[in-house]
Amino acid sequence: MLTLDEAVAQLDDRSSAKRRAAAKRLRKLAVTAAGPALLLALQREVLDLRTWETQYQMAMALGACDHRPAVPFLSDLAQRPLEATMVYVALGDSIVRLRSAEEGVSVPVRWCLDSGTPMLADGALRAIAMLRAVPEPETVDYILDFLAPLNSHDGLRFWAAAAAAGWPGERVRAYLERCEAGPRTDVADAAATSLEGKYQTYRPL
Repeated sequence: MLTLDEAVAQLDDRSSAKRRAAAKRLRKLAVTAAGPALLLALQREVLDLRTWETQYQMAMALGACDHRPAVPFLSDLAQRPLEATMVYVALGDSIVRLRSAEEGVSVPVRWCLDSGTPMLADGALRAIAMLRAVPEPETVDYILDFLAPLNSHDGLRFWAAAAAAGWPGERVRAYLERCEAGPRTDVADAAATSLEGKYQTYRPL
């Protein structure tokens, strides 16, 4: 298993698979000292469209390592057209994590929802669920308004259902009850757990 120094050094490896493994290791270690090297590595990595899985892990690691200086670059990247939309999920997740320490979750979550990029919104909602955050009531309404036009098969409903275990209010309960009765098993299961006031443990890629 890679040490911190070994993982940082491996971010420069010629092999994308090894760079990705290094990023995953740093994501698990969640050490702030790894942040600068990860940011430099991601700035290089995005030049190669083929290595989106590595870019995803680097972006996720930046959030896990709480490297707040990465926010401007991640925000800029989130507004670029990316072929591999999974990268947007990592960007939304990390932007919420990194900005919420100073701004709370509401500001970055709304920024992601307003982006017009569904996968960025998905990452933001995932971060709320993973952090078990309880946004202010106005932001909960904002999220539910964002989700309201979506059909019952839309996967964006999942992370909101998972996150809502700690959200108060009748409107939240009504949303969860609709999700529980909906056609998607994953969304229904998440909603059922949240209706009990419990959080599930998730391990995203």
